[in-house]
Amino acid sequence: MLNNIATLSEVKIGNKIDILSEARYVFETEVNAINLVKDALDGRFVQIVELISNCKGKVVVTGMGKPGHVSRKIAATLSSLGTSSFFLHPAEAQHGDLGMISSNDIVIAISYSGESEEITRILPNIKLIGATIIGISGNQYSTLVRYSDYSFVFPRFMEACSMNLAPTSSTTVEMVLGDALAVCLAKIYGFQKNNYALYHPAGSLGKKLLIKVSDIAHTGERNAVVMVGTKLKDAIIEMSTKAIGILNVVNEENELMGVFTDGDLKRTLTREVNVYELSIDDVLIKTPISINFDMLAVDALKLMKENNISALPIVKNGNKLGGTIRVNDIIGVGIFL
Repeated sequence: MLNNIATLSEVKIGNKIDILSEARYVFETEVNAINLVKDALDGRFVQIVELISNCKGKVVVTGMGKPGHVSRKIAATLSSLGTSSFFLHPAEAQHGDLGMISSNDIVIAISYSGESEEITRILPNIKLIGATIIGISGNQYSTLVRYSDYSFVFPRFMEACSMNLAPTSSTTVEMVLGDALAVCLAKIYGFQKNNYALYHPAGSLGKKLLIKVSDIAHTGERNAVVMVGTKLKDAIIEMSTKAIGILNVVNEENELMGVFTDGDLKRTLTREVNVYELSIDDVLIKTPISINFDMLAVDALKLMKENNISALPIVKNGNKLGGTIRVNDIIGVGIFL
């Protein structure tokens, strides 16, 4: 049956085409458009960046159709890199969503033709509200550019569509221009990894920069702890009950005196010792590696990986036991090396 399935190179849709050549043409055409826009960057772009960096309100990005999808992405990228921004659908704006805009806001309106009806209809109202309009277009004589307080007009280039009609190169350069705005603004703000993590708490980077061992540690009743002098048989019961792979041994001041792991237990039992006679003091590791309660979980994970350790005691206020952290606990919240 598989032999009857035609490969892509064997399929004919209308005239036979060289698929790889067509694909390369699309890449070349869009790269050429990007380079043309890059070379066209001038004081207009600088002025727009400086205007947004001094904005007292929010940045509102709007566009219709394919530019609308691009506008959503631009608004999201601006927000994630420190510029408060949101997308406004121009059709919904005509039915009440213009109320989202205030006089302190900047509206970036994107329309390659500059004549998208949904965009041009809301421009007079945005003017009445008092917001500043930045028009992004490929037509310097368009309604959008005419209404804009500031504008950036793309140079002439070909769409990658064979008919030179479908938004392809134009949406690509709109996307890249938006990225350039967001990145330049982030540089002006001094936006750093910690800022990025603050806005991306669920992302991998955010977790690495924000989650501390104290956030996911086994503490209180969830922690496996016995006092010095405890019989080994009772220590084993505590270990099996808590099932976290490591037992912490403390003195009366709750100072960490040592640890006893699942691996230590296996090695002890192979020696055929009498668990009813031995004390935990006879078998514990007296100088364990420990970490501070305020350590980032990713740093704890690195330490455990480097030392081939699956769990570590956590100390605070000197050598007071604070809890236990395991490799699985850190990986479980989505932190990886």
